[in-house]
Amino acid sequence: MGRSFANLHIKSENLEKSVEALRELSAEHPEVIGNPTIAVMYVSQSNENWISVLNEFLVWGTVKKVGKTLSRLIEEPVMTAGYINEEIFELSIFENGAIQAERIFCEEWTRDEYGLKEERLQDDCFRKVLAIDAEDFDDFIGITSPWQAVDKLSELVRISIWSDSEWIPHDENLRNRFGKYEFHFENT
Repeated sequence: MGRSFANLHIKSENLEKSVEALRELSAEHPEVIGNPTIAVMYVSQSNENWISVLNEFLVWGTVKKVGKTLSRLIEEPVMTAGYINEEIFELSIFENGAIQAERIFCEEWTRDEYGLKEERLQDDCFRKVLAIDAEDFDDFIGITSPWQAVDKLSELVRISIWSDSEWIPHDENLRNRFGKYEFHFENT
């Protein structure tokens, strides 16, 4: 079994607005993050265009549900990234509670073995939200190796996609970049 991670990114310049949306997500939709009484989120202003979010409940299989719900609470696009066993990298864009674009980077045998299909291919949406020029985008979208796709996306968008909340105790760089936010509430 190889390395796995999941994270989400909000296309926003406003850290406070993004944190408030995460607080609202935790309070009003706790089921999408595992119904905690204390929701712990790690948040970073990755660059002038993106806010990155890590949480222990974000894994491949749940991160899309969190991204979809969060996109209903914030007026900005939400990008989710899920990487599983070094075999699959799933990238999705959500706006207003709906998936707008999705791409799964993997070898054909992996796609067949897992029965994977993208929910919605919208390359124009990816290009617009990610703000990648056409030539770089064509190079990126044609990648089938999951780790190469993660590396290329990180380079093009200038954020580290290689991150997960489980890594924070062991990675000083992540600890320095991400602020810890705890949202306390009682589940009803």
